[in-house]
Amino acid sequence: MSQNFLPPAPDSFTEAPAAPAPARTGNLGLGIVAAVVAALVAAGAYGGIMNAIDREIGYAAAGVGLLVGLAAGKIGGRNPVLPVVAAVLSLGAVYLGQLFFIALVLADYGKVGVGEVLGQAGVSGLNDVWKESMDAMSFLFLAIGGFVAFGSAKKVSD
Repeated sequence: MSQNFLPPAPDSFTEAPAAPAPARTGNLGLGIVAAVVAALVAAGAYGGIMNAIDREIGYAAAGVGLLVGLAAGKIGGRNPVLPVVAAVLSLGAVYLGQLFFIALVLADYGKVGVGEVLGQAGVSGLNDVWKESMDAMSFLFLAIGGFVAFGSAKKVSD
């Protein structure tokens, strides 16, 4: 004689359904910190990419915006301030990437380190070179980065 050791079937009328997972609220402060870190990393990568290919490309500026927006939206959640913060930080990251590119070019030209260029020229000296080299495309790349950051922060937090 064989015995069946299966547990009894649950009574569907007496057991309560499982509670839904709590809604993710996010954290504004952590979202901003994550966006700042992403902006600094993206600025360095953007300047390095421009130096490697010796030009600016829109896809790289969009990548900066995407990275900053994703960091802000994923960590920060649905706060309506985060897309704006991500856009502003992305503008700053593209600008810093352009300054880093200028520093890298000057370091290559002078056969010195980037630290020495920053020490001699400083940020104001690099900014002067940046202003002289600006054209419509440079502003377009700034706008692309900000636009993509805003959109990606808004989309990923939905």
